Amino acid sequence: MATHQAPAPAPADLRALAVQYLAHAQTERRLAEGTLVNYRRDLDDLLQRAEHLGNMPIESAHIRRWAAQLHADGMSPRAIAARLSAWRSFFRWRGRHGDVAANPVQDVRAPKAAKPLPKALSVDQAVALAAYVPESTGSTAAQARHREDAAARNARVHAIAELLYSSGLRVSELTGLDLRASATARGWIDWDAAEATVTGKGNKRRSVPIGQPALQALRQWLAHRATLLRSDADADAQAALFLGARGGRITPQRVWLELREHAKAAGLDARVHPHMLRHSFASHVLQSSGDLRAVQELLGHSSIATTQVYTRLDFQHLAKVYDAAHPRARKKT
Repeated sequence: MATHQAPAPAPADLRALAVQYLAHAQTERRLAEGTLVNYRRDLDDLLQRAEHLGNMPIESAHIRRWAAQLHADGMSPRAIAARLSAWRSFFRWRGRHGDVAANPVQDVRAPKAAKPLPKALSVDQAVALAAYVPESTGSTAAQARHREDAAARNARVHAIAELLYSSGLRVSELTGLDLRASATARGWIDWDAAEATVTGKGNKRRSVPIGQPALQALRQWLAHRATLLRSDADADAQAALFLGARGGRITPQRVWLELREHAKAAGLDARVHPHMLRHSFASHVLQSSGDLRAVQELLGHSSIATTQVYTRLDFQHLAKVYDAAHPRARKKT
């Protein structure tokens, strides 16, 4: 049985309906002025496109074609989704008033936005950040005490930067590390095997190697750790590998803050955060080895599709090398 399609309003009537809808959106829905401005712009676009239809009803095929045109004109998927939302709301309002039998925008979706590539440091930047150890200066007794505190902070952030880049850990995995294995530990360091065992997403446990520079930085940190451990520390603090200034297990927020400051002190312009070192680890291992499965295991990804994003990073690196080195790749001026 054919669905009854209400006769299409004339262009002038459609414009009048749009004015009524905007008044409804302002007085009854109480939309913000900025939202109303956007809705007015979006409906103007709809009305201009509908003029070419004459008295034909607007159908889903028209909406899909118009959305494709917006995409071809360079509008972002997010902006197209917002425009479709405005159109959808307009037709929904018309449907409540019996003006249309079906909403032609109901099943139309904007094109998917491309997932942004993870931000990674270059090899030189990552190595410089991991290797950087700031110096502490001072001569008075007060300065000496401050110097001792600064030395502990410097040793800690140096070890953290080295370990994040060496092993590709998530910040939660890093802060969950204990000095050694135990029945309650979620993660620990095997000093003899030079490995970190961590519990990641989905409660999955994995072991990852620790490079020699990172292992050395960790041992240097251990010499300062005892100065931060309080005599009344609880069992969790006594077990934790990384302690904060107050003697408890360091928090992810503190790692974020200290790593950002460390990167600035090392002369990096990038806004460095812990996950950037994880991305850098994955990208650099993949560039060197080409072994996607190994990188998947090292990162603890359940699906290799998650790891494949780093192949796009690797291709960007190769493309830059090609553009810089191949004589036929130089852009014409």
